[in-house]
Amino acid sequence: MLDRPDRGADLRPAPHDDLVDHLVRSTPLQRGEATRVVLDVLAYFDETTEGFVRRRHRELQSQGLRNDAIFERIRLELPHRAVSPPDLSPRQLRRLVYG
Repeated sequence: MLDRPDRGADLRPAPHDDLVDHLVRSTPLQRGEATRVVLDVLAYFDETTEGFVRRRHRELQSQGLRNDAIFERIRLELPHRAVSPPDLSPRQLRRLVYG
């Protein structure tokens, strides 16, 4: 809970406090660390399909992979996202990266 001098104490629970509490009880994480983990995981799953494709393309390209291998790998990874997008062809993936 945040204490705001201009508005008094904010009594609303922080988002996902129950999950943070669970992580603190079930792991060696401290509350601040557990909160960061929850926020990182939520941000990861909040990424759009386009954002994911562009990020993975950059990551795989930096590993020296060529586009044919990159787009095939991304195509195989997409169904494992939290909300799976439709099956995208290599051409559709290229358009997401290069416009």
